[in-house]
Amino acid sequence: MTVLRSGSATDVGRVRTVNEDRALESMTLFAVADGMGGHAGGEVASGTAIEAFQREFSRQPTVAGLTAAVHQANRSVYERSLEDAELRGMGTTLTAAALVATDEGDRLALANVGDSRSYVLHDGELTQLSHDHSVAEELVDRGELSEAEAAVHPHRHILTRALGVSSDVDVDIWQVVPTAGDRYLLCSDGLTNEVPEPRIAKILATTADPQEAADTLVRLANENGGNDNITVVVLDVLIGEEASADGAAPAVAAAVAPVGVGDAPGAARRTVASAVPTAPERPESPTLLGRAGSDAAAGMRAMHARASEVSDRLRSRRITFRVLLFVLVLAAIAAGAYIAVRWYVDSSYFVKLTSGAQGQVEIFQGRQGGFAGIQPKVVERTGIVASQIPNYYLGFVRAGVEEPSLKAARRYVAQLRAAPGFGPAPTSTTTTTAPVTTTTGGG
Repeated sequence: MTVLRSGSATDVGRVRTVNEDRALESMTLFAVADGMGGHAGGEVASGTAIEAFQREFSRQPTVAGLTAAVHQANRSVYERSLEDAELRGMGTTLTAAALVATDEGDRLALANVGDSRSYVLHDGELTQLSHDHSVAEELVDRGELSEAEAAVHPHRHILTRALGVSSDVDVDIWQVVPTAGDRYLLCSDGLTNEVPEPRIAKILATTADPQEAADTLVRLANENGGNDNITVVVLDVLIGEEASADGAAPAVAAAVAPVGVGDAPGAARRTVASAVPTAPERPESPTLLGRAGSDAAAGMRAMHARASEVSDRLRSRRITFRVLLFVLVLAAIAAGAYIAVRWYVDSSYFVKLTSGAQGQVEIFQGRQGGFAGIQPKVVERTGIVASQIPNYYLGFVRAGVEEPSLKAARRYVAQLRAAPGFGPAPTSTTTTTAPVTTTTGGG
């Protein structure tokens, strides 16, 4: 069984007026998208990509499903750009990590398109896992530039791959073994352009809480200039697969390369370790994640069923210290799973336009539609109604815009108010704040 903990932060920076980055942080799926395009194109591209990516992966939470989700995100951005002349040419990067079950155990499957990056901190050493798809990086690959020269090259921001600029895209997909104690970082170039990697490594190594680490990295990027939007997702492996005997960095499990998908990234200079041999197929995954899929409620039911099975067996045998210890460990795992689910729900927010004649934009805490029986609750009523919202925002707000924190949700509402075409408030509408204790369902 693999247990993860995460934190995320995003900021517009000190120069830009619109945040075109988007972060995705859920129980098993994490991503950063850095949008680009004139007018509102970058913001629309990254938002469209993240929503399509998350929706598609939820249908098939596997390595193949991750690949399909990236391609669906590309199609969604590309088709959206064809619908609106003002959005033509928009695109976005995407770097992502997903916890998936395989026949060999749990794995972190990673995906990358563009120059947003993924790193791993293993035994205090920070290693870049992804490969930048940029003009400067291609020159490095060909031996025409050094890494130091590429970092200041005038074409370092010109991408050779991005989601949404054409009907199809090559995607880097690969897998790593989630080892307890390892910390993963997904980030936009707003961080790496402002904060040197040794400083990033020090913050990740000395800040225990992933949310605090994410906030600190964003703050440092702003202090160093904040010339671009900054988005960070920090992912910790609390319980993972067994580490290799030599203590090496997480091994690359397999390079997945379906038709139309690029090779695994990094060549020799970014290879983390040698490949793990493919094991024969097994009738059932050996991990809890494999048995329960991405459904946390199913996972908890599986643990309770296992505890009941052990209890039945104890009736027919003498209770020993070892058996008692085993039962206590199972109970602790079940309690930890509930705490993790509750934390996951309470650390998520979304902005949504409620239905009905009196509908208005509200900020909710929780997951849309509820999660494991825990329903979202209203934390703020903004007073914004449908007639005020510009058309290109309306679809997003009706569907619900997920944000990683209350601060980010409030920032989105502020951007909505500042958007071109935002209408005047009806005279009868006032902004109110709902008590945080008010809920629409029980946990």
